Amino acid sequence: MATPPKTRLPDELTLEVVDLIGSVVARYHEEYEEAAAEHTLTGAQARLLSLLSLEPLPMRKLAQRLRCEPSNVTGIVDRLETRGLVERRPDPADRRVKLAAATDEGRQVARSLRDSLRFAREPLAGLSEEQRLTLRDLLRRMLGVDV
Repeated sequence: MATPPKTRLPDELTLEVVDLIGSVVARYHEEYEEAAAEHTLTGAQARLLSLLSLEPLPMRKLAQRLRCEPSNVTGIVDRLETRGLVERRPDPADRRVKLAAATDEGRQVARSLRDSLRFAREPLAGLSEEQRLTLRDLLRRMLGVDV
């Protein structure tokens, strides 16, 4: 039986960076939930509306992006549609598929949500453009996105 390769334990700096990333994510989610509540939205509704403000998407793709079941997405879209923030329309490429799309009012709410998130914007503004570019490139690299 082969012995599994030894995995190195992360060094202190790596552990600190992981903890800091976790703190940033937690604070971002907390502020996002508060901003959503100001618009009488749940966090899931706000995230879905933000996605749809960029482009109309089929339910299946929304479920993938939100990492939830398509039936959950249907319920969220139903509630946003009732409020006039989202509409369903046929996919021009495949009329069997329904797309969810933000209405004009939905795009306004999504923009207002985005504008109200001050947590990261203000500290980032304190960094030089070079520092922000470096941070962006490092985050993209961590995510495996082309730099």
